[in-house]
Amino acid sequence: MTLENARTALDNLQKTATAYHHALGLLFYDGATAAPRGTAANRARTTAVLTEELYRLNTRPETVALLEELNARRDELTHRERREVELLIKGVRKMQRIPLEEYVAFRRLGMEANAVWRQAKADNDFAAFAPYLQKRFEMSRRIAGYVAPEMDPYDYWLDDNEEGIDRALCDSFFDTVQQRIVPLLHRVMEKPQLPNDVIRGRFPAAQQALLSPKLMAILRLDPDHVGLATTEHPFTTSLGTHFDERITTHYYEEDYSYSMFSIIHEGGHALYNTGSDDALAGTVLDGGVSMCVHESQSRFYENYLGRSRAFCEYLFPTLQEIFSDHLKGRTAEEFYKAVNRAEPTLIRTQADELTYCLHILVRYELEKRAMAGELAVEDMPAEWNRLYKEYLGIDVPDDRRGILQDCHWADGYLGYFPSYALGNAYGAQFLRKMRQTVDVDGCLRRGDLGPINQWNREHIWRHGHLYRPAELFRNATGEGFDPTVYTDYLERKFTALYEL
Repeated sequence: MTLENARTALDNLQKTATAYHHALGLLFYDGATAAPRGTAANRARTTAVLTEELYRLNTRPETVALLEELNARRDELTHRERREVELLIKGVRKMQRIPLEEYVAFRRLGMEANAVWRQAKADNDFAAFAPYLQKRFEMSRRIAGYVAPEMDPYDYWLDDNEEGIDRALCDSFFDTVQQRIVPLLHRVMEKPQLPNDVIRGRFPAAQQALLSPKLMAILRLDPDHVGLATTEHPFTTSLGTHFDERITTHYYEEDYSYSMFSIIHEGGHALYNTGSDDALAGTVLDGGVSMCVHESQSRFYENYLGRSRAFCEYLFPTLQEIFSDHLKGRTAEEFYKAVNRAEPTLIRTQADELTYCLHILVRYELEKRAMAGELAVEDMPAEWNRLYKEYLGIDVPDDRRGILQDCHWADGYLGYFPSYALGNAYGAQFLRKMRQTVDVDGCLRRGDLGPINQWNREHIWRHGHLYRPAELFRNATGEGFDPTVYTDYLERKFTALYEL
C-alpha cells in the first residue's frame, strides 16, 4: 500500500468511527435528558448493536494491518499522524484483548444502570441500584484484567482517565490536601459564617432560565454549536466532533446559584471541546486530552473565574435585573461572599471551593477499596456516611443525598472522581501562568473573556490529543505539577474572606 493510500484509509477509518460515536452520544444524551422513562431498554439494544459494529470496525484485520503498516513507517509521518496512529493502536490493542460479548455488555450496562440509578435516586432506594453497582465493579475488574493484567485494576482505570496517574500519585495528592485544607477549614468554621441569603429564596425555574443564555454569551459559547438542556445531574457531551456540544443544567428553585455555576462549569468543558483545532475534527485527536485537564477547564471557569470578586462585580447587575425583587438594595460584595461561603454540605455539586476535594476524597477511598474487593457494595452506604462524618463533620440523612447523588458509577466512570480534585489543582497553575501575560481581573470586570479564552485556546484547547496530559501541562505552564500552588491559593482566598 502506498503511503498516500494508507493516509486516505486512516482518514476514512476515523471518520467512520466518529459517526458511530456520534450516534452513541446522541443515544446517551437523549436518555439523560428528554427520553421517556420506559425507553431505556430500547436504547440499550441499539447501543449494543452500534457498539458491536464499532468493535468490529476497530479490530478487523484490515484495520490492524493498516495501523501496523503506518506504525512501521512512523518516520515518514507528520507529528499529528504519528499521534493518531499511536492512540488508535492503543485503542485497538485494548479492544482486541476484551472479548466482544464483554465489551458490548459493558457498554450496554451503562444505559441500563443509568436508568435504574435515576429511579433509585428518586425513590431513595439504594437496594434497587446495588446489583447494577455490583456488576459495574465486577465488569470493571474483568476489563482491567483483560487489557492490563500486570496492573492493579484500579490503577488501570485511573490511568485510563488520566494517562500516567495511579493510586500512589492520588494518595500523595490527597495527603497534601488533607494536611493543608482540613486545618484551614477548622479555622474557618470557628469564625462567624458568611451570610448567603442573597442567593437563597424562591426562584422559579422559568425565571432562572432567563439567566442561562446570558451566561453562555458571556462565556462566548457559540449557540450554533453548543446546546443547553436540563437533567438530573448536569454534564457535557461531545456528539462526534467539537462542532456539536451539549451542556445541561438543573434548576433548584431555592437557590439560583446552583444552575448558574453548573452552566459556567459545563461551559468550561464545552469551551475546551469546541476549542480544538478544526483540522482535528473527525479524528481521534479531537476534543480534550484527559479527564483531569478537562476538569481543570470546567473548574477553572466555575471557580477561579466565576467565583472571583471581579466576575461577581460584573455579573451582579444582570442578576439584579432578573431577580429584581430579591436583589433590590443588595450589593455585589454580598453576592461574592455568599457564593464563596465555606460550609460542609451533603451534595458534591453544591460544595464550596474549600470543602470540594473532601467530597472527592470520600469517593476515591470508596471506589479504591471496592475495586480491591475490600469493601462490599452493600456496605458502601454506611461507609459513605461514616466518611462524611469524619471528613466533613455532617450526618447523611438518606442515600438520595448520600451515595446515590452522583451518576458516575452507573455510567461506568470508575477512576474519574480524582480528576475533579486534580483538575482543581491544575487550574491554579494555569491561572498563575496566565496572569503573567493576561490582565485576568480586568477582563472579568469588563465581562470580556476573550483574552482569557484566547490564552486557553493557544496553550490548551487547540492541541486536542496531540500531546500527552503531562506534556501538555508542562508546555502550558513551563513546569511540572505542584499541588501546593493550589493549596496556597485556597489559603490566601479563604484567609482573606474570613479575616483569619
